[in-house]
Amino acid sequence: MVSAIAVAGALVATPAAPAAPEARAPDDRPALRIVDERTRPVVSRADAVFQQVDVETPTDSDGDGERDTVRMRILRPRETGAGLKVATIIEASPYWGGGNDVPFHQVDIDEDGLPDGRPGSRPADGPGGGGGLPGLFAAAPPPATAAAGSSVVFPGYTDNYFLPRGYAVAQVDSVGTGASTGCPVSGGRAETLGAKAAVDWLNGRARGRDTDGRPVGAAWSTGDAAMMGISYNGTLPTAVAATGVEGLKAIVPISGISSWYDYYRGGGAVVAPGGYQGEDTDILAKAVYSRADREICRPAHARLTAEQDRVNGDYSRFWDERDYVKDAARFKAGVFLVQGLNDWNVRTGHAGRLWEALRRHDVPRRLWLHQAGHSNPMPLRMEEWLSRLHQWFDFWLYGLDNGALDGPAVEVEQADFGWRRQADWPAPGTRDVRLRLAAGGLSPLPGRPVRQTLTDAGRTLPAEELVVRPDEPNGNRLAYTTGPLPADLRINGAPRVSVRASLAGTSPYLTALLVDHGTDTRATAGTIADTSQQVCYGEGVPGDTGCAHRTRHRTETAGFKIVTRGWLDVRNRASLWRQSPVAEGREYRFQWAMQPQDYVFEKGHRLGVVLISTDHDHTLRHPAGTRVTVLAGAGAVTLPVAPAGR
Repeated sequence: MVSAIAVAGALVATPAAPAAPEARAPDDRPALRIVDERTRPVVSRADAVFQQVDVETPTDSDGDGERDTVRMRILRPRETGAGLKVATIIEASPYWGGGNDVPFHQVDIDEDGLPDGRPGSRPADGPGGGGGLPGLFAAAPPPATAAAGSSVVFPGYTDNYFLPRGYAVAQVDSVGTGASTGCPVSGGRAETLGAKAAVDWLNGRARGRDTDGRPVGAAWSTGDAAMMGISYNGTLPTAVAATGVEGLKAIVPISGISSWYDYYRGGGAVVAPGGYQGEDTDILAKAVYSRADREICRPAHARLTAEQDRVNGDYSRFWDERDYVKDAARFKAGVFLVQGLNDWNVRTGHAGRLWEALRRHDVPRRLWLHQAGHSNPMPLRMEEWLSRLHQWFDFWLYGLDNGALDGPAVEVEQADFGWRRQADWPAPGTRDVRLRLAAGGLSPLPGRPVRQTLTDAGRTLPAEELVVRPDEPNGNRLAYTTGPLPADLRINGAPRVSVRASLAGTSPYLTALLVDHGTDTRATAGTIADTSQQVCYGEGVPGDTGCAHRTRHRTETAGFKIVTRGWLDVRNRASLWRQSPVAEGREYRFQWAMQPQDYVFEKGHRLGVVLISTDHDHTLRHPAGTRVTVLAGAGAVTLPVAPAGR
């Protein structure tokens, strides 16, 4: 028997017949119910008004001579028809219309990646990296068309929880998907401006029409909006905030992309999101292309294929258009950023770089780092999540003096699943500790210079098989370890690697892996639903109970864990924008960063660095056999180490 647990206090499910508002406007219009600087349930989700609007954007991404439109589906309190003005929580997405199976790009390639300075050859087209739905894809059915809000079911929890408290909630079909026109462009400007148009319409700056083509405005809107979502839905809020649009007061990006280059490239290398080898911007755009016209976007998708350039991983104007971090100074929205520390789909660097840029420009911000992967934090920490999200939206959208920006800005989930609060991330007092990659292991001292060689086997061997048993000889990797640690060591930020090395063969890649050697039970990317506990957090309607099961972390017991990793295409050692020739057998200095992490190496474990060339699950895979010769003693790993207890 499943037990239903009612969440106490502010999280109690909204009653079917809510109490009348405690205060009304002077002309007796309906008003919000605010108690102790917090919006309280005052209207009924079952009585909500359902509205559909096609909003005009400033772009013509499909080239048909007409401006693109985006379909906006809105649930708002019935009382907005009697003069109540409300703020809106928006989730823009390319998922609402469903998706398509798409063959991925070939990743086992035969071309020479170190052709003595000659231009590279284009990888062959066709399947080889797999196929199916891309890593960001998380389809959810759109609500059925209906006049009554009670018969419309929105995925998620925002309508059940926030609408009774006086918010409107809205879905937006991204360009080229669902009932929108235009073309999906994987982070391009047309996609950003399509989602931005929803905010503009709420503020009277964009034209909208109902499904019968009649002009329609948003007289019920305060003009203030928030955007939130997970994955692709968490990317669009950052993209729109980077335009500096007026009226977007708050965003909540959860496992969202902050730079599409960092999603599909890394250190000059063509790099796949974890688990989706061969995916790229064109594959993703084709996968979410769900508008009725199935032909009109072929030219736009062909441009993506050409401009993304899988011959090399150079940065370019194509990728610069899709970098939102560079526009952090334009943000006018408060940012509540959420990232999974075990997320290898949208890697931790996306949150790390955005957080750093927001700090530089003094953008109001909060950060949650949890131990799961590409996951929704709500069922992991339900009461705390809803309470914090509620506080965030009340503060930014209704101006309530509720302390949303008081106290430590960062909360980090620890290995034991307890939570640590700290003023910033990395933690204040974090310092760099440099360990040499010496012939005898990791050491503060360089040791005697010795040249050590590995032979690339990453085309067939995943990294997990190359990091085990670090004390045993293995010609396909170079492994460096500390002795047993005398105390816990907390990494807080992005480790960096520097080596002197030469390469001879076809693979242009260097990969560094930071490894925790020691048997332990650790969190993985997955979560497990606890079906014994159902929490009712909001008002239900037919087809949507307003309840959800808690989840808990999936764990595994193993003798090691790859904590983080990083890649470099050696041809991009001097610049991400352009390659430099590499002479086979010549020694160069190479430096690159790994993905940022928050991780504790426990007392008695050993910390290890493993160097390989091809990273089987992430980089392109050139023919095996490249020889990488490293000058041990001349290389180092720099670890950002947080103070004990911080």
